[in-house]
Amino acid sequence: MPPISNDWLEPLKEEFGKEYYRNLYKTINEEYRTQTVYPAADDLFNAFHFTPLSKVKVVILGQDPYHNEGQAHGLCFSVKKGVEIPPSLVNIYKELHDDLGCSIPDHGYLKKWADQGVLLLNTVLTVRAHEANSHRGLGWEEFTDAAIRILNEQDRPIVFMLWGSPARAKKEMLTNPKHLILEAPHPSPLSAYRGFFGCRHFSKCNAFLIKNGLDPIDWQI
Repeated sequence: MPPISNDWLEPLKEEFGKEYYRNLYKTINEEYRTQTVYPAADDLFNAFHFTPLSKVKVVILGQDPYHNEGQAHGLCFSVKKGVEIPPSLVNIYKELHDDLGCSIPDHGYLKKWADQGVLLLNTVLTVRAHEANSHRGLGWEEFTDAAIRILNEQDRPIVFMLWGSPARAKKEMLTNPKHLILEAPHPSPLSAYRGFFGCRHFSKCNAFLIKNGLDPIDWQI
């Protein structure tokens, strides 16, 4: 697992010394050695690498990585170019089209968002091949909760998009009145029709950023 080396390191440093993280590190290394695990170890902390703490303007929380070959690369909901766009991301693109008029892209690589300050963070950072949620409860949640607490403490406005029950469960950690919290059902085909479609989170996010003197996100992929 490549170390985090940007401005996330200092506030997260304490976590690396805790017993839960030492156990997690040992377990995950063994999983990589004996199982097929996604994403590749070098991509594991990409959400942090691509979006330094000082640049975070928006947080989108996912659950755990895609579990089929070639999909996960460390950013929630994102897949690299040449990989079929997963159903949840298809629905995100539909909502973007309806909300902001964005054209539907022909790929699912979301690094453009990460580069603009959108932290694309899964609450669990690894998964066994073809076994959704297989690394739930190993300790990743404690680590990503620490990251969410660090974000909550930032003395500047940040937009949190909480889609689906696991993400919405983090709302109680977000106590800073400077932040905007947007909630909706998950964009998966099972739940998108229950209120993700029509939530208009992208336009609400940009309106909030502009109101607070920040550049809006160019959501067009």
